[in-house]
Amino acid sequence: MTSVTDRASFWVQTRLVAEREIATFLRSKGFWIGLVVTVAGLFAAAVLPSVFAGGPPSVAAVGPAAVQSASGAGLDVREVAHTAAARDLVRTGDVDAAILTDAGGIRVLGLSSPPNDVVQALSAAPPVELLEPGAVGQGAQQLVILVFALVFLMIGLGGMAIAQSTVTEKQTRIVEILVVTAPVRALLAGKVLGHTALAVGQLVVLAVAAPAAMSLGGQTALLGVVAPALGWFVPFVCVGFVLLAGMWAVAGAVVSRQEDLGSSIGLVMLLVMGPYFMVMVFSDNAAVMAVLSYVPFSAAVAMPVRMFTGDAHTWQALLSLGVLCASVVLVVLLAARLYSGALLQMGGKVALRRAWRSAT
Repeated sequence: MTSVTDRASFWVQTRLVAEREIATFLRSKGFWIGLVVTVAGLFAAAVLPSVFAGGPPSVAAVGPAAVQSASGAGLDVREVAHTAAARDLVRTGDVDAAILTDAGGIRVLGLSSPPNDVVQALSAAPPVELLEPGAVGQGAQQLVILVFALVFLMIGLGGMAIAQSTVTEKQTRIVEILVVTAPVRALLAGKVLGHTALAVGQLVVLAVAAPAAMSLGGQTALLGVVAPALGWFVPFVCVGFVLLAGMWAVAGAVVSRQEDLGSSIGLVMLLVMGPYFMVMVFSDNAAVMAVLSYVPFSAAVAMPVRMFTGDAHTWQALLSLGVLCASVVLVVLLAARLYSGALLQMGGKVALRRAWRSAT
């Protein structure tokens, strides 16, 4: 009976700590500004390319052969009667180039440099057959991979708030009051739970905003490919955040002043930023991406990217998620011991070995 009561009390205290963390950050202007900027950037990335995309090059065409060649190449054609008029249009900048007819066929007239875009449009290209045609182009794929990696980086770095909150409580000695009313592990669980809820909320907002942004930007083909990948990206990043959250909490517990926090977060920063750079550099390397998708600290972004590009199957994603969940359990248990051993130790930075031995 006492054990059941203790467990109930533990979860009540955890919930109270989580609610306190959530309320604190929802009242922060920085939290809302960051979320609004991120959503605005997402819409800008989806909409602006179609808004500012230039049309086909404009040309002045003289003669039926020139008009036919320019029209067949998809250029913006302005038919003129003679060469002098075409030259004037090029000089005034009304057209990008002129296509003239002479005895040898057609020739292109530019102003100060060769109009390569016009020349390339007029060049005869052989028909192309794709063995594995993709739903979206390579440029669009790279953009989505960049967005996935950036969102993971943003969410991962957001865990620094756990470390900052822990240090603040130690520096102001509030933690000594808190541990009287709640066990140390409940404080840790509440912080992780609260900030995970905030991360999930941000991901849900981005997951809803992404399809809306792509639809507004006319990226319907890309939307059809991204939507299933988002279904994997959200749970992977949420579980990956819990993995990092325990480490952020330990990084805050081993120091007693905000000024010293920089000396304890180096490893966690590396584990957050490392996957971002690895995925960006090796996104075209199937072998490296396959390895990264099973490494706990990079799986949260590598496997959703592989699902997006079609390089992984559902069973592989489930296996990767299982490895990540098992790693979360192990890391959180280790973090709980280190957190409880370091939280009440004041002064300089607490060595991890000392924190481990001091844990009760």
